[in-house]
Amino acid sequence: MYIYIMSRISLITILLCAIFFSGNTTISAQNTTFNKTTTLIRPPYLKTGDTVAIVAPSGILRNRTTEVEQAKNLLKSWGLHVVLGKNVFNQNNHFAGTDDERREDFQKAMDDPKISAIWCARGGYGAVRILDKLDYSKFKKYPKWVIGYSDITAIHNQVHNEGFESLHAMMCTSLQDNNETIKETISTFKDALFGTQITYTLEGLEYNKAGTASGQLVGGNLTILHTMLGSKTSINTAGKILFIEEIGEYEYHIDRMLQSLKRAGYFDDCKGVLVGNITKVRRNTTAWGVSVEQLILDALAEYSFPIAFNMPAGHEKDNRALILGRTVEMTVEKEKSKILFRN
Repeated sequence: MYIYIMSRISLITILLCAIFFSGNTTISAQNTTFNKTTTLIRPPYLKTGDTVAIVAPSGILRNRTTEVEQAKNLLKSWGLHVVLGKNVFNQNNHFAGTDDERREDFQKAMDDPKISAIWCARGGYGAVRILDKLDYSKFKKYPKWVIGYSDITAIHNQVHNEGFESLHAMMCTSLQDNNETIKETISTFKDALFGTQITYTLEGLEYNKAGTASGQLVGGNLTILHTMLGSKTSINTAGKILFIEEIGEYEYHIDRMLQSLKRAGYFDDCKGVLVGNITKVRRNTTAWGVSVEQLILDALAEYSFPIAFNMPAGHEKDNRALILGRTVEMTVEKEKSKILFRN
């Protein structure tokens, strides 16, 4: 009897230890929590006669009818048809309609086999509130390009984890600027949408960390990437190149987010970092003491991967298109950097 009881106790002890240690393995680093995506599905490139849906999954579009009309005209000039979500101009406090209304427009566009691309009218905040309400079952049958930046990073993350490429590019509200002043923004958006190969040669910078890397391009707005951390919408960066951009943050906020991502293992198996526009950095009463570029280098000093600055993408007029999920080849030198998207 004594031997039987001791055997039972030993067995229970072994089982508890196994559960404990397997649990620790799951949460030790964010890149081990999510399956590594190897091959993503590429939605069909657009062609004359295709249809684009304009929706507003985030912030309110108050006094933005002119820009949306310009966006419709732009698409039509490219031989495309346009449908407008029925709730685009709704208002619900901060948001372009209630969560259900914004989800309804986005879901309808995802489900419609006649829609070839979903163009987000603006960012702001709100996309995270509809993420868990979206159903990708029909999207997987009729894949289409999801287009936007800033707050739309949340949806890009989800689309990536569902196994599809998406497009980090201008939104309808970008057309508040004269088309001539955002010429490259518009032309690279069109190129990406219609399948013209994209290559960028970036102006050099002394902060560049030289090297070469190849991998799927992932990322977007730093705040949103940080917000997704620990959820099923966080991105596995293993073997990939991370793009980041930001607007309106204090330097210590930027450092705090990078430190949080780093402690979670976000950069452990990353192949490289591409830094876009970091704009309208707020002044704190106590100065940080170094540039944003140096801040990023300091935060990532322990990693050997290349870091390229000066990617014109993010919250500036020059906001060039990036195909998220596409394999890119990145060559970084002090004098210049080159980003090549493989077709």
